[in-house]
Amino acid sequence: MASLGTFLLLAAFVVCSYAAGVSITGARRRSRRLIESGIGAFYLVTALMTVASAVIVNAFLTDDFTIRYVAHYSDSVQPLFYKITSYWGGLDGSIMFWVFLLSVFGSTAVYVNRERHRELIPYVVAVISIVQMFFLFLMVVHNNPFATFITNPPADGNGLNPALQSYWMVIHPPSLYTGFVGMTIPYAFGMAALITGHLDDAWLRAVRRWTMVAWLFLTFGLMLGMIWAYEELGWGGYWAWDPVENAALLPWFTATAFLHSVMVQERRSMLRVWNVTLVIVTFFLTIFGTFMTRSGVVSSVHAFGEDAKLAWMFTVFMVTILTVSFGFLIYRLPLLRARNTLDSWASREAAFMVNNWILLFCAFFVLFATMFPTLSEAVTGDRITVGPPFFNKWMLPIGLVLLFLTGIGPLLAWRKSSIRNLAQQFLWPVTACIVTLVTVASFGIRLWVSGICFALCAFVAGTVIQEFVRGANVRRGVTGTDIVTALIGLVGRNKRRYGGYIVHLGVVLIFLGFAGQGFNREEQVGLKPGQEVTVGRYTLRHDALKVAEDDQKQMVTAYISVFEGGKQIDTLYPSKWFYRKHEGQPTTETAIRRRPNEDLYVVLAKPEIESQTAFLEIHVNPLVNWVWFGFGVIAIGTGIALLPERAFSFALAKLPADAATTTGALLLAVLLSATTLAAQSGSGAEKVQVANLKPLERQMQGEILCMCGGCKSPLNDCPMLYCHMREPEKAILHDLVEQGRTRDQILASFIQRYGGQDVLGAPLDQGFNRLAWLFPYLVGAGSAISVGFVAVRLSRRNQASADAADGRDADAALEQRLDDELRDLD
Repeated sequence: MASLGTFLLLAAFVVCSYAAGVSITGARRRSRRLIESGIGAFYLVTALMTVASAVIVNAFLTDDFTIRYVAHYSDSVQPLFYKITSYWGGLDGSIMFWVFLLSVFGSTAVYVNRERHRELIPYVVAVISIVQMFFLFLMVVHNNPFATFITNPPADGNGLNPALQSYWMVIHPPSLYTGFVGMTIPYAFGMAALITGHLDDAWLRAVRRWTMVAWLFLTFGLMLGMIWAYEELGWGGYWAWDPVENAALLPWFTATAFLHSVMVQERRSMLRVWNVTLVIVTFFLTIFGTFMTRSGVVSSVHAFGEDAKLAWMFTVFMVTILTVSFGFLIYRLPLLRARNTLDSWASREAAFMVNNWILLFCAFFVLFATMFPTLSEAVTGDRITVGPPFFNKWMLPIGLVLLFLTGIGPLLAWRKSSIRNLAQQFLWPVTACIVTLVTVASFGIRLWVSGICFALCAFVAGTVIQEFVRGANVRRGVTGTDIVTALIGLVGRNKRRYGGYIVHLGVVLIFLGFAGQGFNREEQVGLKPGQEVTVGRYTLRHDALKVAEDDQKQMVTAYISVFEGGKQIDTLYPSKWFYRKHEGQPTTETAIRRRPNEDLYVVLAKPEIESQTAFLEIHVNPLVNWVWFGFGVIAIGTGIALLPERAFSFALAKLPADAATTTGALLLAVLLSATTLAAQSGSGAEKVQVANLKPLERQMQGEILCMCGGCKSPLNDCPMLYCHMREPEKAILHDLVEQGRTRDQILASFIQRYGGQDVLGAPLDQGFNRLAWLFPYLVGAGSAISVGFVAVRLSRRNQASADAADGRDADAALEQRLDDELRDLD
């Protein structure tokens, strides 16, 4: 089987080479036969990779430990479900899975567009084939998943990493990889348009839907990773700015920017160079993200390890991508001139430009901060850690600005918004924002950051609801249908516009969940059977520790009774699982009591079976489930935008009047959750105060990293709960605070203790490290100047154009009609 797999990879590489070469030759000679031959070879690659994938999966299912990859990531007692998912559990298999997904995506895209975009298809095939060739080359010469042992193979395998044996990790990597490889399709069409010179807006129609699909999968993959971190790592959070997390986030920023700016090109024929640039950068960041996690240039517990040879191969490929892509872009600049100009800063085009600027700033800031440790090591020889405190300082305000712009964009008209229009559009959203701000302040909720986040959520929700209500009322008056049927018909007629609004509503729900983080409660306690602890409104009693075993592992489970108001409401079962072949990597199985307003989250940090003592970490996480629910709304909105027109034909029929209560119920649930949160924020002290930390101690636990291994997480958020470093380091920190040391003195003490700044979550603002603190200012200022320069260039008109514009402005009725048509254009 190993020989067959290796042969299939070699055959796929040869066929890819043929597909790329013959497609380019056919396009140059205008030979339809050669082009069809190239397309056929392209389809054959998909067949070969499908068979190769079946071979490797069969090797896992039959415990073929003669293959090294199988022996490293599976064993005989591993459940069937995880044997299949071991396919993408390691470096070699993940690269192969990448090529398989890309072949499926590419073949589908070519099949769908082969007649509609005949001039582009040969070069689309060539570009995708070249990308496939690179990854196939990696496997053939360096990372062959079918490589066998030179000596006798082991009798059994090592088994999959215990942390990956989770149902979330079964679907998280495929979703993320699908989002990554999906971004290759827009890049291939964009490059084909640059090569051929067919740079009208037709290529955008092929790119737009594929970008939306890839963006949806990428968002889904990020969200699944967050849920996995929340449920499996046992630290109470879901995003730690780990380099691997950041690698997946980078192309998400630029793809989101493209999906907004592409609307400007479609409606106003502007930002044409910018959109091609975003397509190139998004694809490049998918390759760069893959490079980060597989080359060892960043330190992460989620990375695949260090490989200098692989790093050089990726570097050459990435340099080639940038050189060729931007070379063609510069060559075709005369064909990419904008046909229209920016009429006013008070317009939707301007709002999208600012939105794009901030999203691109986010991408480059996260990229720079993630790579800064590597850069500092290369320059100074000292690898400086850039942890969550540094990221949070910048990304919190930037996130709020993006949330604000989410509500601003729909309120502005295309081309130019009048004062009257602005007043009319902003009245209700601003009112909702102010009322919410006053309400949260009256409940004693601190305004930064949670209070402002709640107010901006109300602003964006007010914008979205206003757009739906006004549009439905107009359609209701025209068609004479009931309000629900009019609303469905409105969405069906303008799927992209209103699907986008639903996506914005999902973003609001996610930010509600983010705002709840400001009210998290946590306690650390050791309980013997019968002892209780009170956290917030919950009282938890430890009943017993029980031990069980199966073929893979030993499971230690705590039985925790939960009481509220003196009445038992639940029993939770947090546990630790010790895998026999990975005894140094016990997994944390959290116990979570989920409710719309909050989660009660219990972790068995350390069990002592002899004394039956359970050391627990208890978290009360308000509104966290709105993060997951928000993604569901985003998926619905994206799905609506992708649906064909006939999907809304049922809108011609009337629906029951009570169907309209769904929105009311949703808003009521949000209101009840916020009210419950506000009421809890003013509650008294807990009955049992286990960890009475001073403000400075709590602050320093977030700035000093746990040095237990490769987690690089703050002491209060370390996911490696069963480690030997966290509690001793907390004790040292506690002693320093009790001695009256200042923040700077504590930092100096830990730097001296570890011989460098690697123990700090953010580099000190001095020497070379000052670059990390200055970079966001420099990039932000430079980007703002660039955006201003572009806007001024777009705004310039010659005298003839100005005279023509004056003539158009004289006809107010025609101007209003044009704005209405632009607004309703799908």
